[in-house]
Amino acid sequence: MNYITIALAKGRLAKTTMGFLKEIGITCPEMEDKTTRRLVFTNEDLKLKFFLAKPSDVPTFVEYGAADMGVCGRDTILEENRDLYEVLDLGVGKCRMCVCGPAEAAERLRHHELIRVATKYPVIAKDYFYNKKHQTVEIIKLNGSVELAPIVGLSDVIVDIVETGSTLKENGLRVLEEICSLSAKIVVNQVSMKMENERISRLISDLRDVVREK
Repeated sequence: MNYITIALAKGRLAKTTMGFLKEIGITCPEMEDKTTRRLVFTNEDLKLKFFLAKPSDVPTFVEYGAADMGVCGRDTILEENRDLYEVLDLGVGKCRMCVCGPAEAAERLRHHELIRVATKYPVIAKDYFYNKKHQTVEIIKLNGSVELAPIVGLSDVIVDIVETGSTLKENGLRVLEEICSLSAKIVVNQVSMKMENERISRLISDLRDVVREK
């Protein structure tokens, strides 16, 4: 039997995913050793391998077949735009991708004016403004606190993830338009889905039952 390899986004999501897997009888004690320097963890009985990756790299590992399956946020899936199957919403990490800015920017959005948009997610922003709104914008890629951009005059609005909105409010910004809802998803390599269809489908089905009970 071949191994099925699963790439997990480092951090809280990996722990949550392993919690779901534990409920369907899948564990990996090696991963619980906080002193280990190992990169790949194995459950020999079930022929499963796991590794932790930077969230933005998970879709890449899955598309190229280094991982048969992966778990990451939908924001990452949309931004990376890889060829893979999106098979299950885990219903965790729920938030929204939004266009945010000062209240006065709403008019400029409404009238499709040429504006500057700062974001960590240029692919998502470009798709939204160019393909859905048909509005020409200048997109500025940032890596840090994008809320700063409209405050210091770098941009008119931002495209960013919104959970509670408290950070926006504290900085005089607000949600102006919602792009899409976000949550954690399971993705599968297209070839793996064909070659290991029975095992992967059973795993997804078992996880779906757990998710429904939450």
